[in-house]
Amino acid sequence: MVRSLLLVGFGGFIGTVLRYLTSLFFQVNTYSIFPWGTFSVNILGSLLIGIVYGLSEKVGVLSPEMRLFLTVGICGGFTTFSSLTNDAFILMQDKEWLKLSLYTSLSFFLGLLAVFIGRNLIKLL
Repeated sequence: MVRSLLLVGFGGFIGTVLRYLTSLFFQVNTYSIFPWGTFSVNILGSLLIGIVYGLSEKVGVLSPEMRLFLTVGICGGFTTFSSLTNDAFILMQDKEWLKLSLYTSLSFFLGLLAVFIGRNLIKLL
């Protein structure tokens, strides 16, 4: 149990730092009310978790500990539902209805598509 907690904690640290750096990149390089940083990490994180679960379905490719580290740890720290909902709230508060609709629907559907692509990419290998 302690080993699992350390794996998740260390992975979460890595994922959180990567999320911060990705969001910072978009803040510095884009001038838009659209939350590109959060949007990007959530779609990329969905692709990564699809790849990891695709790999874990192949016998012997990933250990349960490595899957825990990568999915709950890194992907869990990298993606962020709370930031997504806060960004959506800000768009709603600013009455940016079209951007709010695009952001929430694209976040969900592209995230779902990214998981699908990630899992199926591994099946092709």
